Amino acid sequence: MASVVPVIPNPLHQLFVMGLPVHQSTDYVGWLVDTMRAGLGGHVVTLNAEMCVQAETNVELQKIIHSATLVIPDGAGVQLYFQLIQRKNIKRYPGIEFAADVLKRLKSTESVVFYGGAPDLATVAAQQWQQQYPELNVAIAQHGYLSDTEQQAFQSQLQALQPNLIFVGLGVPRQELWIAAHRQLCPNAIWIGVGGSFDIWAGKKQRAPRWMCNNNLEWLYRLYQEPWRWRRMLALPKFVLRSIGYDLGWKRQN
Repeated sequence: MASVVPVIPNPLHQLFVMGLPVHQSTDYVGWLVDTMRAGLGGHVVTLNAEMCVQAETNVELQKIIHSATLVIPDGAGVQLYFQLIQRKNIKRYPGIEFAADVLKRLKSTESVVFYGGAPDLATVAAQQWQQQYPELNVAIAQHGYLSDTEQQAFQSQLQALQPNLIFVGLGVPRQELWIAAHRQLCPNAIWIGVGGSFDIWAGKKQRAPRWMCNNNLEWLYRLYQEPWRWRRMLALPKFVLRSIGYDLGWKRQN
């Protein structure tokens, strides 16, 4: 039988918000799965308004976003910016939905790692997925509260197993920085920062009702669930001002 030649996907078109790239595609998941199966590896960033604002003062995060293999428009703020300001037809793709859709495309021979969150959270999240998809090949489910010795052991395990897909749920920007520092352990893997997705998959928290998600109000539901997030929500009006100002040439002076 002839060997299957992997499909190497063409580069995606890029748009920019506050100088940061966002890739444009009608099939992000298909493009990424083809990239993974071609053995190319990569880092996926799910960009929202808060991350844009953080990257303005965090040079390392800014560099990571620029060098990412795929940057998808996660937040409503990013979507509205492109639609209203740049008049581009681009829709948000929430990171939790994107990650779930990638999982559903995995073959039983393709393995995934769940890393991050409180003790047992990654394990429960992985188990919930395996109940729905029994053939899902979970290589490791590891919480994020590791001692230095445990961290070294975990990294050695990653290097030995060479999984295809690695979910890192450490929050922004910690997960992006961690991925950038450790990608060399599994150079052919796809690494995705998934934020608080494990909490929802494990049933510890709930996503906003569908009607709120469809109307770009998921941020309001998060604020209702976690009132302490109000300080983080201040990034939204700042994003509006800075993104428009950036287009007008009012770049931040460091």
